[in-house]
Amino acid sequence: MLNITELFVSVQGESTFAGIPTVFVRLSGCDLRCVWCDTEYAFGKGEEISLDKVYDDIMGYGFSHVCITGGEPLLQKEVYPLMSRLCDANKVVSLETSGAHNISDVDERVTIIMDVKCPGSGMSEKMCWENMGLLKGSAEVKFVIASREDYDYAYEVCRKHDLYDKVGAVLFAPVHGNVDTKGLVSWMLTDKIPARINLQLHKYIWPEAKRGV
Repeated sequence: MLNITELFVSVQGESTFAGIPTVFVRLSGCDLRCVWCDTEYAFGKGEEISLDKVYDDIMGYGFSHVCITGGEPLLQKEVYPLMSRLCDANKVVSLETSGAHNISDVDERVTIIMDVKCPGSGMSEKMCWENMGLLKGSAEVKFVIASREDYDYAYEVCRKHDLYDKVGAVLFAPVHGNVDTKGLVSWMLTDKIPARINLQLHKYIWPEAKRGV
């Protein structure tokens, strides 16, 4: 069984998959409490659904891309066989994870989109740093930036762990509505860093929507 908050179709709003029609599976439960979290509705208990039904529902939509998100998906052990079954069915599967849990058991065919929690999240001490040695070339690492302090922290983590050469993409994501995005871009250009600015596309398309986008 999987504990599901919502299962829906939208366009991917983040990562290098931004703009692609995608089936989203939002799993319930999270053991972090980031200050800027925009999916607090996924903290509690969702609907218990069998792995087979979740798989069938995803396949029924007929889209090639599937995003497993949360909450924190890796808190539920059944997410691992779900991802593998979707890969077996030739789906392009991405996993959005907080970085607080070891990723070693994730199917190697899945594109891992892993957060590194900056100080502004209030959760930076929860990071599982072992993951830095487990990331492969297709992975993407995202830093949610709430301040210049967060930017400087992300800059140092990227340098220390050689992320630009290790992973497929490094994403700098300004907290929507709370950070001067122009300022963040200016810092990136000044430092000549090869990261991508990561705006939440769905929040511009559906600015009033809180769920299902």
